[in-house]
Amino acid sequence: MAVSPITRRTLLAGTASTAAALSLPFSEAAASSPATSQAPSIYRYKLGDYELTAIHDGVWNRKIDASFVRGAAWSDVQKAMADAYMPEPGTLPIPFTALLVNTGAKLLLIDTGSGGQMTATAGSLVDNLAAAGVKPKDIDTIAISHFHPDHINGIKTKDDALVFSNAEIMVPADELRFFMDDGNLSRASDSVRGVFLNARRVFKTIEKTVTPFTPGKEIVLGVTPLAAPGHTPGHVVFALASGNASMMVLSDTTNRPELFARHPEWQPVFDMDGPLAVANRKHLLDRVSADRMLVQSYYFPFPACGHIARDGAGYAYVPSQWNPTL
Repeated sequence: MAVSPITRRTLLAGTASTAAALSLPFSEAAASSPATSQAPSIYRYKLGDYELTAIHDGVWNRKIDASFVRGAAWSDVQKAMADAYMPEPGTLPIPFTALLVNTGAKLLLIDTGSGGQMTATAGSLVDNLAAAGVKPKDIDTIAISHFHPDHINGIKTKDDALVFSNAEIMVPADELRFFMDDGNLSRASDSVRGVFLNARRVFKTIEKTVTPFTPGKEIVLGVTPLAAPGHTPGHVVFALASGNASMMVLSDTTNRPELFARHPEWQPVFDMDGPLAVANRKHLLDRVSADRMLVQSYYFPFPACGHIARDGAGYAYVPSQWNPTL
């Protein structure tokens, strides 16, 4: 039996007939109204004896131009975005995903999202925690990777009320020292000055109760921050271990992996020390790819967990398969 080839003409004809059906009055085409929002964005998985939950905070659809990436031609950046099927030229969708770690003894939240204070399409972390059965008062410990607003603004509401009333808030000592230093603020460029002022808004009134930590020492059992400066002076990643299982929480080692893992030498404008960020990016991506280690990263597509594989001169992100059981 001969099979008719699918040509562009027949494909477009099929598309046109589908469009015609969809143009019918809604009462004739479907029996129920369409949904206007997504389901809660949480995803649970196991690491040894620990239960991890990816908590989505939303997405920042950031307009970008030739100044967004240092060390790359704008045409190359546009091509990388097109190759990754980014939906809108000149707009980079940047997802925010925090990680909840249940050790059995502690509930640890790594980073706190944007608090709804950056863009209308982000700020859903508390709602998604509720969908996971967790209230803000249930969180025992918050570990902050660095002081950019999308990681710390969730500590307080827009009205400066503390969200996680029972949590010990732990921050990198170098990051706290840098952003609370008046001299550093006075020397900050206009593009970074807002980060200083926002960090002070969040931490100034609670600074005495915040716990600074030093990289290389466990902050809770099985969770060890590691220094990875460059993105910011005190930026850290987190090594997680439970039983024989291990994982690296890459924080902001890369922004979107389709750009900055694929091209690790590219420097997003957010990297305060671009060359140092590149060196640490390559070091960490080399390590996790060589060890075939599970990774989580704040800006990877939700649920933001998977692996890193070498791919020519760069790296590729390989998402974990969705697992319906724990």
